[in-house]
Amino acid sequence: MSDASILFVGDVVGGLGRRTLLALLPGLRERLEPTWVVVNAENVAGGLGITPKLADEIFAAGVDVITLGNHAYHRREVFAYLDATERILRPANYLSVQPGHGHCVVERGGLRLGVVNLSGNVFLRAGRPAFLEADAILERLDGQTDHVLVDFHAEATSEKVALGWHLDGRATAVVGTHTHVPTADARVLPGGTAYISDVGMTGPRGGVIGVRREQAIESLRTQMSIRFETSDEDPWLMAVHVRCAPEPGRAAAIEQVLLPWTPGPPAG
Repeated sequence: MSDASILFVGDVVGGLGRRTLLALLPGLRERLEPTWVVVNAENVAGGLGITPKLADEIFAAGVDVITLGNHAYHRREVFAYLDATERILRPANYLSVQPGHGHCVVERGGLRLGVVNLSGNVFLRAGRPAFLEADAILERLDGQTDHVLVDFHAEATSEKVALGWHLDGRATAVVGTHTHVPTADARVLPGGTAYISDVGMTGPRGGVIGVRREQAIESLRTQMSIRFETSDEDPWLMAVHVRCAPEPGRAAAIEQVLLPWTPGPPAG
């Protein structure tokens, strides 16, 4: 079990982020040899939401689980897909009457990984408290997994740090998403849980968290509503690689993966 590891890729933004993921993932697989690959793709469809077609393309690239966040329901065509497809998750602390589900278990090489998707409650809307939902799901998964990864899609850094401490020793990894900027606090907490406040964004670093920078600046400068478009400058893949410890539910190390990508010339 000590050879198991998890590659988690942060928020994939727009078509450029998707192409960056698909271009760089094979090399990362060869170099890191992760047991599981989990990708947050809640911004993959033009910067907002996901479609069944794009989800299928990501799964076809060898991704084990897709997690989402506050834009999970931006595209209505994905509602039935969320209900029908076990390996794509929306935050578990959304209402039970809303489409989809918030956790799953995937098996590879005889090892079982539980993946949990949660939404923050500070500055974001969620049906139930994230901390209580996390407790309930981990209790439900007890004995059914070898390792557990929690994607906490949250705005407030304090809320993310608090959940990391709350789950220390009960989850293999707690990784933050949503703010699109990688933080410098990756570490293994004393109880054996790998933690980082935000993994970062897979997509155009040349914009403002994925948006064309001139549009973001205009919006902030004028305080007027501006139609945002996804930037197409300076694509990067941002991820973390978590090496699992021999003991179930514990991490040995967490390493940030920050890779630039240079697109080739357009076909034809």
